[in-house]
Amino acid sequence: MKKLSVCFWVLAALLSDIMCAVVAWNYRSMLCGINYEGYSAPASAAFLLAVPFAAGIAVCVALALYFKKRSAKQ
Repeated sequence: MKKLSVCFWVLAALLSDIMCAVVAWNYRSMLCGINYEGYSAPASAAFLLAVPFAAGIAVCVALALYFKKRSAKQ
């Protein structure tokens, strides 16, 4: 169970890094798009992409804590 806990902690950290990269890339793309291509969405709309990542990170942290608690009981 301890290995599962560590795996979910690592997965949460990876999701956090990926979330930062995706939001930053889309934010930059929307800023450039507004200046050159006339997109109608504001650049702050890129931050809506963080919502599913945040949910995934929360699930990973909850599972990591659950498996850590179970391994402590054994």
